Amino acid sequence: MPKSLKINCKSKEEAIKAAIEKFNCKEEDLEIQVLENPTKGFLGIGAKNGVYEITLIENELEVSRKFIETLILNANLDAQVEVSQDKKIIKINISGKEAHKLIGRRGETLDSIQLLTGLALNKINKDSKMRVSIDINNYRRKRKESLIRYATKAAREVARTKKTKKLDYMNPYERRIIHSALQNDKYVITYSEGTDPHRRLVIEHK
Repeated sequence: MPKSLKINCKSKEEAIKAAIEKFNCKEEDLEIQVLENPTKGFLGIGAKNGVYEITLIENELEVSRKFIETLILNANLDAQVEVSQDKKIIKINISGKEAHKLIGRRGETLDSIQLLTGLALNKINKDSKMRVSIDINNYRRKRKESLIRYATKAAREVARTKKTKKLDYMNPYERRIIHSALQNDKYVITYSEGTDPHRRLVIEHK
C-alpha cells in the first residue's frame, strides 16, 4: 500500500523536503495534499503552520524488486535480483548459486512467484497495465529449447507411426510453446485436452 504521512510545518516546500528525507525518494514520486494552509498572523503573532498530507507513489519496478528481495531474504538464499522494463513488461531475473531452489518441479515454484509478484503490483495499482515476467538463471529459455526439441521428436514419431501421442501435463505457457513450434508442421496437428492442472497437449497425424 502507498505510504503517507501528515507533516506540520511552515510551508509546502518544507513539507516536501521533509518527506523526501523520510522516504528517501524524489519529489516526482510524491503526491502532496494541503489539509490546512499556513497563516502568517500579525507581526508574527498568531502564526500557524500548515498541515500537509504527503503520499509516496510507489514505483512498480521497485515494488517488484522489494517483493522478490524480501522473498529471497526470508528463504535465506544466496541470490541476486535484476529488474528492467520492456514496454508493458516488468522483467525480473534472479541469479546466483542458490537461485535454482526457487524454480521447483517444471518451474511450478517459479510460476507461483511470478503470480504473487503480479498480485503485489495489483495491490498498489489496480489499474496497472504492467505484466510481470520472472526468470531464474535463464531457466525459461532453456526450458523452451527443451520443449521444442521434445515436441519435434514427438511430432516425427507421430508422422512416422500415424499414432496419436499425448504429452505430459503442462501449464498453459508450455503448451503454447509447443503449439507454436508445430503450428506449421505438414504432418501433424496439435490440440489440448483435459482441465488444468491435468491438461495435456495432444499431437495427432493429419
